[in-house]
Amino acid sequence: MIISARRLLARLRDVMAGTDALQARLDKIVRLIAAETVAEVCSCYVVRPGDVLELFATHGLNPGAVHRTRLRMGEGLVGQIAATGRPTAISNAPEHPNFAYRPETGEDPYHSLMGVPILRGGQVRGVLVVQNQHRRIYHEEEIETLQTIAMVVAELVAGGVPAEPGSAAASQAAAQIMPARLVGIRLNAGLAMGHAVLHRPVLTVREMVADDPEAELARLRGAVGTMQDSLDRLLAGSALVEHEESRDILETYRMFAQDRGWLARIAEAIRTGLTAEAAVQRVQNDTHARLAHLPDHYLRERLLDLDDLANRLLLHLSGRASAAFGTLPEDAVLVARSIGPAELLDYEESRLRGLVLEDGSATSHVSIVARSMNIPVVGRCAGAMSTIEPWDPIIVDADNGNVLVRPAEDVQELFARTMSLRAARRRAREAETSLPAESKDGVRVSLHMNAGLLADIPHLAATGADGVGLYRTEIPFMVRSNFPDVTEQTRIYREVLDQAGDKPVMFRTLDIGGDKLLPYLKEEPVENPALGWRAIRIGLDRPALLRQQLRALIRAAAGRTIGIMFPLVSEVAELDAARALLTKELERARHQDERLPERLKVGIMLEVPALLWQLDALLPRVDFIAVGSNDLLQYLYACDRGSAPVAQRYDPLSPAALTMLRMLVGRCAEAGVPISLCGEMAGRPLEAMALIGIGFRQLSMVPGAIAEVRAMIRSLTVSQLERYLDRLMSGADHSLREKLRGFAMDRGIEI
Repeated sequence: MIISARRLLARLRDVMAGTDALQARLDKIVRLIAAETVAEVCSCYVVRPGDVLELFATHGLNPGAVHRTRLRMGEGLVGQIAATGRPTAISNAPEHPNFAYRPETGEDPYHSLMGVPILRGGQVRGVLVVQNQHRRIYHEEEIETLQTIAMVVAELVAGGVPAEPGSAAASQAAAQIMPARLVGIRLNAGLAMGHAVLHRPVLTVREMVADDPEAELARLRGAVGTMQDSLDRLLAGSALVEHEESRDILETYRMFAQDRGWLARIAEAIRTGLTAEAAVQRVQNDTHARLAHLPDHYLRERLLDLDDLANRLLLHLSGRASAAFGTLPEDAVLVARSIGPAELLDYEESRLRGLVLEDGSATSHVSIVARSMNIPVVGRCAGAMSTIEPWDPIIVDADNGNVLVRPAEDVQELFARTMSLRAARRRAREAETSLPAESKDGVRVSLHMNAGLLADIPHLAATGADGVGLYRTEIPFMVRSNFPDVTEQTRIYREVLDQAGDKPVMFRTLDIGGDKLLPYLKEEPVENPALGWRAIRIGLDRPALLRQQLRALIRAAAGRTIGIMFPLVSEVAELDAARALLTKELERARHQDERLPERLKVGIMLEVPALLWQLDALLPRVDFIAVGSNDLLQYLYACDRGSAPVAQRYDPLSPAALTMLRMLVGRCAEAGVPISLCGEMAGRPLEAMALIGIGFRQLSMVPGAIAEVRAMIRSLTVSQLERYLDRLMSGADHSLREKLRGFAMDRGIEI
C-alpha cells in the first residue's frame, strides 16, 4: 500500500496544480482515490457553517445527492468521524448503531466503510470516506494512507469552498469594519490598548509529495538541529530564566523539542512519501485527533506546547527562525488561537502591550510566562482570530475579561485617559508605600499580598505589604514533569522565607485538582471538576504527598515563624486529619533532631459554605482563618466563575454575600481568631471598602492592587461606612454596588 500511496500522491499533486474549478478537481480526486484504494465508493464531505457536513463530491454514490445530502456534526458515522476527529473502519457499517441512512445517496449495496477526518490547523474541515460492497477489513496501513491523502485534500478544501449566500460566513466580511466586543476570561489582570498583531504561525504546506525520502529526512535532521540551537539561544537570552517557575517551563519546553518519539513519527511519515513539511503537519494533526478530546486538562495544555514546536519546526524547514516576522508596532496586542511560551518570547517584549487568546487557561505555560512579563491576558475569547484583523485598534480590559475591537475614536480617547489617570494614580500611590493603611478615624488595616512565584516576593518591599497572606505552592508542581522531592521543595520554601525576611508568609498546601492538574497525578474525569477530587481531598487521600510537603515546610522554617493553611476544608474532621499528619511530621523532625519552626501557625482556607455551620468546633482548632472568596462565593451561588455567561451574574456586593461574611467576622472576633480575606474581592477598592465596613481588618491581594487599596483606606472614615451598611444589609437588592459607589463618591473616597 505504501507504493500505491506514493503513486496516488503524485497523481493528486497534478490535480491540485491544475486550473480546474474546485468542484471539478474534487470530482477527479474522489475518482482517483476510489481506483487506487480498490473501493467502489469514495466521497468527500465538507464542513459548512452551522457545523453541517455537506456531501461535496462522490464517486459511486448517486451524483444527485451531491450538495443535497447533509449531516449534523455527530450524526451518522461520517458525523461521528468529524465530531471526534478520529478515523473509523467498519466491515459492516449498516449494523453500527451510529449508522445514518440517506436514501438519496443510493448507498444500500455498500457494507464496509473507512473514513478519516480532513484536518487542517488542528480543525476538522471535512471527512473523506471509501466504501465497499463486500465486508472488507481495512488494515491500519490503509487507514494511514487515507489520512495522508486527506492532508492533501485539506489544502484544497480549506482554500476554495465558497460561503453560502446569506450564511454567517458570507456576511462575516461585512462585519470586519464594524466595532465589536468580545468576551473571555481574565488570565492576567491589567489594561492595554494598541494595534492587533495576529499570531498565525502555521505555514501553508504547498509541496505535499516528495520524490526522495532520504533527502527529506536530511532536511528534517538539519531543521531539528537549527531549531534546537535557536531554542538554546532564545532561552539563554531571556530574562525570565531568573524566575524559577518560568525557567522550569522553558526547560520543559526544550525537552519537548528533543522528544525522540515525536521526531520518529515525523520521520516515519516522510518514508510514506510526504515532504518534511507535510510530515510535520501530518503528525501534528494526528496528535490533535488523539488528544484534543481528552478530559485531561494537563495533556490539552501540553498540546499547545507541541503546536508551538511543530510550527517552529515548519518555520525552520522554510528557512525562517520564528513566526514573529515583520516589524511590530510600538503598541502591539498579540492575538492568537493558542501560543506556546517560546513563541511568546519571539516577540519583542518592550513592544507587547497585551495578549488575547481563543484558548488558554490561567495555569497554561504561556499564561504563567505572560504573568512574569506583566502582560494583561484575556483567554477563551471565542471568535478573536476571525473577528480581529491585523493592525486593528484594540482595547484589552483583562480586569473584566473584555476585548474591544475597532472601538470608536471617542471610546479610544476615553480609555486612553483612563489608562493615563490610572498610571498617574499608581505612580502617586506607589510613592506612599511607607504610609500606614489607616483610615481617617484611626482604623488600621493590614494589607498583605498573594504570591505564587518566587518572582513575586520582591513586591513585598516595593508595595509596602505587611506580609504574604497567601502563598500558592502548586505552581512549582505544575510546571514539572514529575513530583519535586522534599529537598527541592525545602529549597523553594526556604528561599521564599529568606526573601520575605521578618514579614510573615502563609503557605497554602497544594491546591491541585479541578482545573489545576499535575501530569504525574492521574485522576478520573468528572463532569464538574470544581466539585470533585481536589485540594485537601487529594492531600488526605494521598497522605505521602501531603506529608512530604509539610516536611519541607517544617525544614524550611527552621527557627522561624511560618503559617500553614489547608485549602477547601469541608468539615472539621478533614482539618483534624490534616493536623494529625502535621503532628507526625513535627514528631519526625524532633526524633531526627531537626531544628523546628520557632512558631507554627495553622489555619484553613474557608471556601466551603458547610463550614459556616461548624464554627463552634472549628474555631478552637485554628490559629487563623483565610477566606477564599473566589470559591466561597462560587459555591454559595452555585455559579461557575469560569463560565462567561454566568461569571458576572451574581455580585459579591450583594446583601446575602456581605451578611454571610459579616457573620463570619463576628464569630471569629468572639473567639479571638484572626481572619483575613485573600480572594479577588480584596484587591478591588470598592469591594475592599465594603469588606472593611463589615469588619475585616486584614486583606490579601495581588501586589499591583495594594497601592490603590491603601489610598482608599486613607481616604475613608470607617465609622460612617459601618452605619451606612447597617441600613443596607437587610434589603432585597440584587447588589449594593451602586449605592456603595455613590457613598464613596459623595465623600471623596478614592475607589
